[in-house]
Amino acid sequence: MTNEASYQDALDKLKGALYRYKADPAFEQHSSDRDQVLDRYGKVFSRENLPDLIEEDFRSFLLIENNHHWEGIHRHGSKLCADMDYLQQELSSFIYGDNPIADRFDQALAKLRGFGKATATPILLVARPDDYGIWNSVSEEFLKRLGVWPNFQRGAKPGEKYAQINQVLTRLRDDLEIDFWTLDNLWWWLDENEPEKAEKYTSLSMGDNQSFGIERHLHDFLRDNWDKTELGQEWVLYSEPEDQEAGYEYPTGVGRIDLLARHRERPEWLIIELKRNQSTDETVGQVLRYIGWIKRNLAQKDEKVKGLIIAHDPTDALLYALDAIAELDVELQRYEVEFKLNTVALDMD
Repeated sequence: MTNEASYQDALDKLKGALYRYKADPAFEQHSSDRDQVLDRYGKVFSRENLPDLIEEDFRSFLLIENNHHWEGIHRHGSKLCADMDYLQQELSSFIYGDNPIADRFDQALAKLRGFGKATATPILLVARPDDYGIWNSVSEEFLKRLGVWPNFQRGAKPGEKYAQINQVLTRLRDDLEIDFWTLDNLWWWLDENEPEKAEKYTSLSMGDNQSFGIERHLHDFLRDNWDKTELGQEWVLYSEPEDQEAGYEYPTGVGRIDLLARHRERPEWLIIELKRNQSTDETVGQVLRYIGWIKRNLAQKDEKVKGLIIAHDPTDALLYALDAIAELDVELQRYEVEFKLNTVALDMD
């Protein structure tokens, strides 16, 4: 557990944020979403209904339009539903077993292919909303930012980590006098309403919005097709026991890295950032902050940490900035989007 002074400082900041969040019209909608989701899927994942869990109900929960909160957890639905009898059995042990949550967490991650923290903890929350909070990249980032991320023992397993994280989440929930769902929504609300981000969004032109959308898809494309890309031939996306996709939007105490990879042969790390609508100074500053964080928190002393910025239209300002920090191994790649229209022959003969 973090020290008491850090915790109280974090709590004070969150109380102010919660006050602002409750004044936002989104708060009422989020509360309504919570009631609907807990009512519907609390029954689906209840102890008595789990033995009859069907694929349609499980897959529906994984979709953002139904769970109203967790995006992207549907990607491993096919793997998880390959054997529904097995899934029913393992989910029952995971959610309602007699062993400590640390043991149940490790067992579920080991036995269920495609089951990571970002999928496991939402299921825990809807099945047992009074007992378990959410561990994903967003909550992890904010706990680190606030200085209340637990100090794990070296070699701690995912279950041990989650047990300690849940203790912090539980204490924050109780001291803020809210529920786990609202606490998790608070992280997302803060993420979307940081002043610097709000300023960027309000100043976007239509062209900027189009570029931002393309880069969002590029981000997902790189993750989903990594091994087919040139980068994927040399680098492998970083993974952790609790999350095989940890290298996608990896949470640090200074932001989320777009893509984090390790070299397949050499002791090297690669930080990849897509230059969206932010300024050159912000993009370069982000990469340098992430290089420093990885060096201090993940890389071993003999491991090298490099940066890569991917941009659609690199500016002179970006080129000058990268030239000035050439010794830090921050490279630049340009991406191109090709769009073609081909005439279809209508002759059926």
